Amino acid sequence: MEKRIHIVKSSGESVPFSSIRLADSLRTSGADETTVDQILQKVEEELFPGISTEEIYNRAYAMLRRKRPIYASKYKLKKAIYELGPTGFPFEKFISTLLQYSGYKTRVGQVVSGGCISHEIDVLASKNGKTFLIECKFHGEEGRNCNVKVPLYIHSRFKDVQAADNGDKAGFIRPDEGWVVTNTRFTQEAVAYGKCAGLYLLSWDFPEGDGLRNRIDRLALYPITVSTLLSGREKQFLLSRDIVLCRQLIRDTFYLDHLGVSENRKARILKEIGDLCRL
Repeated sequence: MEKRIHIVKSSGESVPFSSIRLADSLRTSGADETTVDQILQKVEEELFPGISTEEIYNRAYAMLRRKRPIYASKYKLKKAIYELGPTGFPFEKFISTLLQYSGYKTRVGQVVSGGCISHEIDVLASKNGKTFLIECKFHGEEGRNCNVKVPLYIHSRFKDVQAADNGDKAGFIRPDEGWVVTNTRFTQEAVAYGKCAGLYLLSWDFPEGDGLRNRIDRLALYPITVSTLLSGREKQFLLSRDIVLCRQLIRDTFYLDHLGVSENRKARILKEIGDLCRL
């Protein structure tokens, strides 16, 4: 029977511990039922009132990593997205690259003229004859949701760019749709406004079944930060060279040579991310 012990979320909210939610997240990592049961049993044995979700995550992650690194890599996906910070620019590059693998042509950090002022757009994407103005809202801290102020602000920028009289300027493309992308979650009010205003909203778990997590898992487009073998310094070096996906490192392995990684460790890293990308 599930213990009625209250745990503390990253937002500070106290909620009952749910073994069902923990089990689901473990299964999403690819862990088999035996592994899921073993971790659940161990975590439940060590529960105490007021334990943080962060501590529960750390314990489950450590056990998964001992079982098989690929499980741990997938389990830490949400945290790996946070590690793309702190500036948010690597997140923009990640979203751009994610879209490229879905058939979009993208440009990052483009300055375009609006009816009133110029705007620097995080990502401009095009596909099937349509152009999408995409703004990325990155949060480096867990527990912070994307409130209605964000889609309100981005919708006003989108409408200003749409209204620009730039038809004669070389390279000008009037956007057909505005997007708001965040690594966290949207509040209910933000979702309601986005739907009413005709904005496309994309977050960790929205739209249902087609959020960031679903897209990443479906296409096996994992950020380099999911690696359990690369150090923080190595990940930042790779991000600074625009290597944001594990797939890119598999293609450009020479960056590991630049980092002075030994052949033995290099082989382990490439196996880890190769398994993750199902190559």
